Amino acid sequence: MAVFTLPPEMIGFYKKNIEFVTEHAVDPDKRRYAVEGEAQRHFIDLDHYVNKNENIFEVMPKKWADAVLKFTEDTLQTYGIVPWHIDVMVKKLTYAFKEKNIDRILSLSADLGHYVGDAHVPLHTTKNYNGQYTNQRGIHGFWESRIPELLSEDYDYFVGKAKYISYPLELSWKAVEQSFNAKDSVLELEKTLNEIFPSDQKYSIEDRGRTTMKVYSKEYSLKYNDMLNGMVERRMRETIIAIGSLWYTAWVNAGQPNLNELIGLKPSEEFEKEQAELEKLYQNSKIKGRGCD
Repeated sequence: MAVFTLPPEMIGFYKKNIEFVTEHAVDPDKRRYAVEGEAQRHFIDLDHYVNKNENIFEVMPKKWADAVLKFTEDTLQTYGIVPWHIDVMVKKLTYAFKEKNIDRILSLSADLGHYVGDAHVPLHTTKNYNGQYTNQRGIHGFWESRIPELLSEDYDYFVGKAKYISYPLELSWKAVEQSFNAKDSVLELEKTLNEIFPSDQKYSIEDRGRTTMKVYSKEYSLKYNDMLNGMVERRMRETIIAIGSLWYTAWVNAGQPNLNELIGLKPSEEFEKEQAELEKLYQNSKIKGRGCD
């Protein structure tokens, strides 16, 4: 959907490659358990850094160098780096645009979109990312996957046009701050619903291809969405405009290269081999029981 926020000078190229960008948006998750150094790019456990009465956004420096001085790089890497990594990805995409490197433009666009999406998920900002400390295991996928699965066809995806972002790091921290401020509602509202909803109606069994799965029931899911007052849709809309705006920003910072020159090109054979190797690593990680949560 972010493709449709782009200006005429960009949209032709991205529409031509929309299937590629969509398909490869999951690549960071495939690398997460297969490539060292990938996992920490998806989250930031802000509650690690503060006591109960402290404001994390007064405690945590926004600039990477300042945060390293205060907490050390090892600590930051351990507890997640998503806001800083988004800023790095924008710079990398800018360079790819300057070089008119179609492999890098497409792969970095897909990756950047994934990380921006992660920053907009409240449970990507807390140590209690899957409700494991509050007896709510499974809430991550419930919020992030089950609700959109049931309701996304009715979402309003008209979010306007991409805008130039003077300070991408500021945008990524704003997304993280909004997510962090919403995490308590995500957890507490589900906990409240669980207490009042008939326990024998909380889950249902659904066929997924050749697999039968236990999932949150439609009734339970819709009630939770109502209690959240449409939060999942709002965060998705904010993600879409943020992705489009950061793609646009990277393109502008690169000098607005003519992307129409790239429309007829395809990813190189070398790039395709790299993707095949990634897929092999991912499948091996799943076999070893380390597939993505």
